[in-house]
Amino acid sequence: MNNVSNHSRFLQLRQEFSFFEYQSYSFREENEAYRLRFNFNLGNKFYFHSETLIPKKSFLKLPQNVEQLNWLVFNIGMVELISYWKLACPEKVIIKPYRLDEQQHQWWKKLYYNGLGEFFYVNDIKTTRDAFMQIESEGDEPMTAVATETNQLTIVPVGGGKDSVVTLELLRQAGKPIVPMIVNPRKASLDTAKIAGFEPEQCLIFQRTLDPQLLKLNAEGFLNGHTPFSALLAFLSALGALFTGAPWIALSNESSASESTVHNEEVNHQYSKSIEFEDDFIWYMQHYLLKNAHYFSFLRPVSELQIAQIFSRFQPYHAAFRSCNAGSKTDSWCNNCPKCLFTYLMLSPFVKPTGLKAIFGENLLQKNSLKSYLDELRGKTAAKPFECVGTVDEVELSCQATGHLFPDAGNTLLQDITLQDFAIIRRDLSKHLQQFETNRHPDESFTKILRDAISN
Repeated sequence: MNNVSNHSRFLQLRQEFSFFEYQSYSFREENEAYRLRFNFNLGNKFYFHSETLIPKKSFLKLPQNVEQLNWLVFNIGMVELISYWKLACPEKVIIKPYRLDEQQHQWWKKLYYNGLGEFFYVNDIKTTRDAFMQIESEGDEPMTAVATETNQLTIVPVGGGKDSVVTLELLRQAGKPIVPMIVNPRKASLDTAKIAGFEPEQCLIFQRTLDPQLLKLNAEGFLNGHTPFSALLAFLSALGALFTGAPWIALSNESSASESTVHNEEVNHQYSKSIEFEDDFIWYMQHYLLKNAHYFSFLRPVSELQIAQIFSRFQPYHAAFRSCNAGSKTDSWCNNCPKCLFTYLMLSPFVKPTGLKAIFGENLLQKNSLKSYLDELRGKTAAKPFECVGTVDEVELSCQATGHLFPDAGNTLLQDITLQDFAIIRRDLSKHLQQFETNRHPDESFTKILRDAISN
């Protein structure tokens, strides 16, 4: 991704728009759904209204603690606001519904700053965590976490990619009671849930809409860039736990997500999927939201390569899953982006070329047009692609293994790679596929499921 020098534009917009205001939020029960609404104000010049709809389901119960419900909805708005704030990046941010304590001010500043690391980097904006934003809050006192009645359900966010498939299928096979959670359903996510045995009526669904004025201002030259979507997912899942009584929220973020996207800098496209954010959110959940809801990544102890190996066994999902952002609206693989190439590479040691062609429609390792993306994935450039991709070491190991295992597949993209001795590669791959990093599961039953899967 090419950087665009927007620092002068950043300074100009901060001068033109002196503040951003989180004005209000609302929660309303309707006949068929629950409606969340958030209202924002950019310098008394632009007003934004963001909404999220939660279709009613038989397993959703309106919490009796109305104050806690409203407090949690307000916190969702604290994540939503960043999409609108970044249009002009005003130095002052005013939070009107609640008066947050100092720890919360610092917690939110850290999330905003690190979660916008890619945004600052790509726009060549020079700022610091202390200087980029000052938060002022007023209104009601903040609430503390409460204990709620729980059951044995596990909420599993499902995006339609291979990672959430692995979490969903392993927990399903183990007999765990599951509620799939889908934000803005698309064919891949609905098909994934259906293959696992869950119809839409059995899924927790959030239908999120952005204010159309946001896209209009982006087109007119206001600042634009990546925001920490997985942080929004975290708070939505907490609301899901409040509505369902689920004590477990099992994400599908792997160990690779914590590696910086920009080499030798702390700029991570996947910051809100990282261990650091996971720890921060667990702390926030326990102090301010729900005491007995456990947010964790089921796949954190393993890598992208290990996930790909497990996924390769789940053939019913091979035709349904999608991990391409460029093709998300058409439920397709574009086969011309780094995410498509990365996904292909991760599967290539475990799925025969004919099987990969059935998934993607062509052999991506025969496309020399993807050479620059391969260089980025292998760490030959200043930064990896700004996509959810694995580590440089994983990519290199996959290239080596694929080059040896399928030498006659016409993988011209790998021709410039000097292959190491196959015995060494087999040893390294075997060792990698058996590794199990620090166990972060809140219950030993989850650990056993994942350990059994990688030892198979």
